[in-house]
Amino acid sequence: MMDALSVVSQLRDLASEPQNREMIVQDQGCLPGLVLFLDHQNPDVLFATVQTLRYLAELTPNISTMKNELGMMVSLEDLIGREGLSIDITALAQELFGILSAPVPRIPERRKKSQFFINSTHKKAKSVTLHIQGLDSTDQRGLCEEALLTVKGVISFTFQMASKRCTVRIRSDLPTESLASAIAATKVLSAQQVVKNEAGEEVFILLDQSGVEVQQNSALPDYLPEEEESPEREVDRAISRTTAKEDSSGSWLNSAASFLTKTFYW
Repeated sequence: MMDALSVVSQLRDLASEPQNREMIVQDQGCLPGLVLFLDHQNPDVLFATVQTLRYLAELTPNISTMKNELGMMVSLEDLIGREGLSIDITALAQELFGILSAPVPRIPERRKKSQFFINSTHKKAKSVTLHIQGLDSTDQRGLCEEALLTVKGVISFTFQMASKRCTVRIRSDLPTESLASAIAATKVLSAQQVVKNEAGEEVFILLDQSGVEVQQNSALPDYLPEEEESPEREVDRAISRTTAKEDSSGSWLNSAASFLTKTFYW
């Protein structure tokens, strides 16, 4: 049975092969998934995740992309400061943070269409990262979930409790202010959008909620129309693996995608 540890462990095996590193980082779903795993409570998952990222950082052109991935540096800082972890995890996280923080030569970007986890380029959807003030416990998280579930056009969402963030996947025509308005309606939470400025630094943007009408779902779970809005999975590109033959890699990728869909949706 596939779980978080098996997924990140097999991804680590892929990343250990130099020919796979560029493809994994350029993929639209891998880095967001690994950033989420940095907030995991299982130390084995954490160690495997940091090992995977360390392998990926060995390819110099990957460093800039990894550093600029939303939530990467914040999650690493939180991990380094977390108490009760083994010295192996902390030391490797510090090493990775140092590599990503160091200046690197500017390298032209090359965009690829390959998707590994969940296709985040679905033409009818976009992703928004929110910093949620008041997101301090599971009770507040529950309130936030209930608020987001009421908004028509929300497809999925995931939380990073350590950094008080929520990444929401929404229809492209849904105003981001609608999310802030729904969250503010809880009376105990408030949201700001997290974006990167021209210098590549993360900044918070206040969202104008005045005059925003939140369209609510008339029934659940219409907020997640699986058949119509579910991401397409492209299988036109193979990733080499040392532990399986070429004809079995596709089935593993499909299983990983299915696992992550069930884990990160909701």
